[in-house]
Formats: sequence, C-alpha cells, structure tokens
Amino acid sequence: MYIKIPGAPFAFLTLLTASAAATAASPMPASSDLKPVVVTATRTDVSLDDTLAPVTVLTRDDIARLQPTSLVGLLEGLPGVSLANSGGIGQQTSLFLRGTSSTHTLVLIDGVRVGSVSAGLAAFEQIPVDQIERIEVVRGPRSSLYGADAIGGVIQIFTRHGQAGEGITPSFRLTGGGHGYRDGQVGLSGGTRHAWYNLSVGGTYTRGINSCKQGAGTVFAGCFTNEPDADGYRSWNGLFNAGYRWDNGTELAGNFLRNKSYVEYDGSYQNQSRHVQQVAGARLRLQPTAAWTVTLTAGQSLDKASNYKNGTFVGYGDSRRNQFGWQNDIALGDGQLLTVGLDDQHEHIDSDTAYLRTAREDVGAYAQYQASFGANEVQISGRRDHNQQFGNHNTGALAWGYHFDGGLLLTASYGTAFHAPTFNDLYYPSYPGFPPSADPNLKPEKSRNVELGLGAVHTHWHWRVDAYRNTIRDLIALDSHFTPGNISRARIRGAEAQVGGDVGAWRVAGYATWLQPENRDGGPNDGNWLPRRAGRSARIDLDRTFGAFSVGTTVSAYGHRYDDAANLHRLGGYTTVDLRASWQFRPRWQLQARLANALDRDYETVYYFNQPGRTAYLTLRYTPSR
Repeated sequence: MYIKIPGAPFAFLTLLTASAAATAASPMPASSDLKPVVVTATRTDVSLDDTLAPVTVLTRDDIARLQPTSLVGLLEGLPGVSLANSGGIGQQTSLFLRGTSSTHTLVLIDGVRVGSVSAGLAAFEQIPVDQIERIEVVRGPRSSLYGADAIGGVIQIFTRHGQAGEGITPSFRLTGGGHGYRDGQVGLSGGTRHAWYNLSVGGTYTRGINSCKQGAGTVFAGCFTNEPDADGYRSWNGLFNAGYRWDNGTELAGNFLRNKSYVEYDGSYQNQSRHVQQVAGARLRLQPTAAWTVTLTAGQSLDKASNYKNGTFVGYGDSRRNQFGWQNDIALGDGQLLTVGLDDQHEHIDSDTAYLRTAREDVGAYAQYQASFGANEVQISGRRDHNQQFGNHNTGALAWGYHFDGGLLLTASYGTAFHAPTFNDLYYPSYPGFPPSADPNLKPEKSRNVELGLGAVHTHWHWRVDAYRNTIRDLIALDSHFTPGNISRARIRGAEAQVGGDVGAWRVAGYATWLQPENRDGGPNDGNWLPRRAGRSARIDLDRTFGAFSVGTTVSAYGHRYDDAANLHRLGGYTTVDLRASWQFRPRWQLQARLANALDRDYETVYYFNQPGRTAYLTLRYTPSR
C-alpha cells in the first residue's frame, strides 16, 4: 500500500503500524498469554484488539530498538502527531494532535496531569525518554472522561517499573554522540511475590546547535535577536516507584519522577532557563465485592522555571497542579461495565508576572457504560465539569463497533470536548508600547468530533484507518501581534493510518496522516491553515535481526506547513532518514549505533529555528531479561 505526499521529496511510504507487544499498564506483570491491553482510552483495561478508539502504543522494546535521544524524536511521525521544535534537544517543543492546538492534548504521567498551568503546555522536551516503560497515544476527544484539554486526544506515559518476583535486576545505558552529546542511565529494579520497585537515575548533556538562524538584518522576526552561538542543554533525572498487592487483590502503588535541567537558547529578553519538572502520584485499588472495583488516586505535578539573560536573573514562573480521583468500576453482567467517578483538580501559579488571578479549581463527575452484545460493542460516556472561573461544562461521547468474521472491526463515534483559556491567555501583562499579550474576556473553546474507523488484527500483522471531522468553536489563536483571540469557528478534517507486523524476516511499523486544519471564521484569515500543523506526514520503521546483529531504518516525510495565521511564512516539506544497528555481543549486553538525519537535510518546524543536521550516536546498553 502506498500514499502520495504532495510537497515531500518522497512520493510514497509504505504504511505500517507502531505497536507490537504492548504490556499491561499495571506495574504488576501480565501473563504472557494475555492479549495486550490499553487503559487510557476508557480509563479501564481494554484489549488493544478490541478498543474502539484509535490508539498507538510504544513499548520499552520499541524505545530500545529505535534509540531516540528524546521523547520528541520518539513521537515524531506517529498518526495525527505534528511537532514544532525551536532548535534541537531540550528546546521548547509544541505538539499538535490531529491539528488541534498545542494546549488541546492532555498529557498524563502515570495517571497524573502534567504541564505548565500558566501556558497550558506539557514540556515534552523535558521528559526523560529513558525513564519511560510505555506510551499510549489516544486520538480523538476524551473530555467526557478526563475533562478539559482533551480536544485532540490523550497521551499517557507510564514510567519504568519493577516486576513482582523478578529479584534484583540492574539496568545500564551510556550514549555519546555529535555536538558533545553525552547521556546515561543506571537503575535497579525488582520485587518479591507481592511487591515491586524501581529506582533509576540519569543525565544528559549536549553543547547543542545554534537554535536561531537569524542574521543582523532579521532581528524583528523569529527569536528577535542575533546570537550565533551553540545553545547547550543539560539535565539530571531520577525515578522511583513501588507497589504492593495483597492476596485479596488490594493494591497500593506510588511513583515519583523529577527532571532538573539547564537550557540555553536565543532570545532578546532572556536566553537561559533552569527548569524543574516533577510528578508524584499514589494509587489505592481495592475490591469491596467481586463485581465492584474502587480506585483512589492522588497526584501532584510541578513545573518551575527560573530565567536569565547572560547569567543575570530576570524572572521566574512556578506552577503546581494537585489532583484527586475516585473511580468505581462495576460489572453489570457478561460484557457490561459501568464506570462512575469524581475528579478534583487545583491549579496554582507563583510568578514575578503580575497575574490578576493565580489559582482555580475544577471538579468533574463522569460516567461510562461499556457493553458487548454479540458482534456489537457500545461505549457511552458523559461528564459535567464545574470550573471555578468559567462555570459548568457538559461533554459526552458515543462509540459503536462491529466485529466481522476474520478480525475486521468497524467503528463510528461522536464526541464533544472543551478547553478553558490558560492564565497566560487571560492575564499575561503587556509591555509599554506593544500590543496586548492577553485578553481577560476570552471564552472557553468547544469542539464536536465525528469519526469512522476500520481495522483488523491478524496473526502476524494488523492495520487501522480512521477519518474524522472536528469543528471547534471559539478557538484561541494568536494574531500577527501575538495577541490571543477567539476564532469563531475552525474546521479540521483528517485521515490517518497505521499498519504493521512481520513481513518475512523484517519487522515493520509505519504511519500516515492527511490533515486539513482550517480557519473558518469568515474573517481575513478564513480558509487559511492553522499555524505549525503539517498537512501530510508519514513514517516507516524497518528492522531485521541476523543472529546477534540487527539493522534498521526510520524514514519520515512531512508536507509543508505555515508558521503564522496569515499563512505568509511557509515552511517547506522535508524527508529525513535515520539508520541504526545493534550488536548483542554478550547476553543482555548490546552495542548500538545510530545515524540521525543521515541525508543531512536542512529544515524548519518553527520559522527561523534550526534543526540538527547529520549526527552519529554510539550506545552501550545492559538490558535485563523479562
């Protein structure tokens, strides 16, 4: 199967899928003969083969095989995913899922919401990829289960964990590469019959590249300054999680992840930042009866930044999000499950910026009914949120699936979602003589999404195709003066595909996206593309093993995009090729090599900001067996 991508040098890429062997999301190991499950799509365990939502799963095996240097590199090219990066490793990165805004994707780490309260963005560039066990990317609105922010979908990251009964197991990785890149991780995990634990620490350093390519005559665009120097990045991270499960099924688990970093970049007001990203959570799960499971959760995420100009402190911004949850899963009979729950979320800001408001609370109640009737599956969900600042919001979703003989699954769904304006959108102060930087009269964004899907799971391969139309009312977007405002209507139409498995001796995985994200408000930008969303993308991963050796490649192609609402700054399409190899020279020990951007392609995902050219990496890895 081939797809033509207008504007990209490659006229075709084979469509293949991502995930091969997804494991259960619970820290306790699943039996190897069980089907892989996902939990993010419904907040309950659902077989990956039977989920009605379009989901892509990446496992720890995928991460080790692909050898990414960042979470950003791992997510690039997945179905519906478009990324905008401001100059390489550690630089600010925005993710646009299915053409929605960068604040429209809910990001969870072990069930805890993450992201800056002020800007509403998750710092993907600050999440250490080597501390990740698996990722579930669920596309399409999920506000009826999670509340605000899930207009484009939900990305949940599960951190690495131990296994019950595995004994003490070490892990180790050391990587070196171009631009002074150094990265390492060491960990210890294990467990007894009832318990499990994991402790892991790591760090990254790179002297970086010149993030902004401006010359002396272009200082009123891009980064608004001319600083032709390498912009370095270094970080330190630590992860600890543990849990215990009693014989009656009661389970208590906790997790803690912290990443501290220092990043240099090009900017007229500030050009250095110190960041802290921290996530902590706890979960208690018990079964009062055989048909009733109760899950209590508590979590906190911190996003702290101190900003400098050439070493001189110029300001800070700290955000904190506390959350609590109570979920009840009630089996009503064969193939029927009722889920009801409550979420309570508190957002706080502490900053040198004079925000008119620094805190708000959102309380949500939700219910979901899942049932199977012969070949039919039905999922119905609804939620009511009370936002302390914007009042009540009701969202809902309906999904239906039909299983044909031979593994074919047809799905149809409808869902609504909403997003409340961020504190930056509402209150960020303006500088004297400059246009306003915020609008306290902004309205919440609301969306309606309809979708059709078709897929199949076979013995050695699987595929899925989805098409959708998402209409967003009062979309918040920046004008040419960087002032936020509501666009009365935006329409996003798209289609995406993933297919893969084993073809002869090759392991194949790939994805493709077609997207039309349009402003439809009838104003001067009517019909223009929403900024920084690539209209076409495709990616193929190919890997083959020869005894102790393996080789692989990832080819990614992207169509053009625009950097501004007026579509004056067009960023051209591009194709990149990564090459990789691995040698298992001793049991559990690997020597890996990767050549990123092997064709040394020059491209931009943000106007005036560079991306790394051809770069080589060498890794020594000790991988525990499981």
